[in-house]
Amino acid sequence: MSLPVEVAEMLGQTLAKVVPVTIVLAALFSVLSHFWACNPGKPWWRKRELATDLCYWFLVPLFARVFRIGLLVVLAAAAFGIQDADELIAFYDNGHGPLSTLPLWLQAVLLLCLADFMMYWLHRMFHGGGFWKYHAIHHSSEDVDWISAARFHPVNLLLGTIGVDVILLMAGISPNVMLWLGPFNIFHSAFVHANLNWTLGPFKYLVATPVFHRWHHTTQDEGRNTNFAGTFPVLDILFGTFRMPESRLPDHYGVDDQSTFPTEITGQLAYPFRK
Repeated sequence: MSLPVEVAEMLGQTLAKVVPVTIVLAALFSVLSHFWACNPGKPWWRKRELATDLCYWFLVPLFARVFRIGLLVVLAAAAFGIQDADELIAFYDNGHGPLSTLPLWLQAVLLLCLADFMMYWLHRMFHGGGFWKYHAIHHSSEDVDWISAARFHPVNLLLGTIGVDVILLMAGISPNVMLWLGPFNIFHSAFVHANLNWTLGPFKYLVATPVFHRWHHTTQDEGRNTNFAGTFPVLDILFGTFRMPESRLPDHYGVDDQSTFPTEITGQLAYPFRK
């Protein structure tokens, strides 16, 4: 099979999964935000730069799949000398080493905790130095909503979510666990970006909520360098970056150079290389 045909087939498979998920999430958060909006006003389908977010929403899953597979192949060859296709499949199929012997539910718990811990520190890294110019893409949306969840520069993805997934798979976690947790990760990422005023009361310390994450999308002074955890806010509590003001809701989002920041996807992808 030629490379163009393989790419086209992979694109078709990805779209077949993304489209129904998109429809469900769009319907769900349209209803929820109608009744419990954090920032009442325009619905998500009237948000600024919707076309840009839609491009990210459909392109990022394809990009992530290609880079995840590529990294797994390259690293397996470099670290374990595995180059044969059948050996590669057998190596990753059900995990390997001590971690693969654990029950799948325990692997899932480990995956959630280890991934969130690593992502917490990587997230903080992307808020400083030369890494911010890549992560600024994600923060450039002024109308944060569920569809903003996929607005990530490829470099940010590669060194963040994709890199963490590959490290855990290389460590021996079964890919079956990632398949199980995939729907949760997709839903929760959309959920924390949704325009909802939900804090979940006392559970706000246990799981990331829309209000928790929306504070992270505010300006530098309001809270941008807080609430780095993707799933478990206890990490922010432990490391002194938790922020949830009482009786206040975030209402302003974006980056410092918002007026000159590119609004279309091509300009945003090129943005870090112009800085």
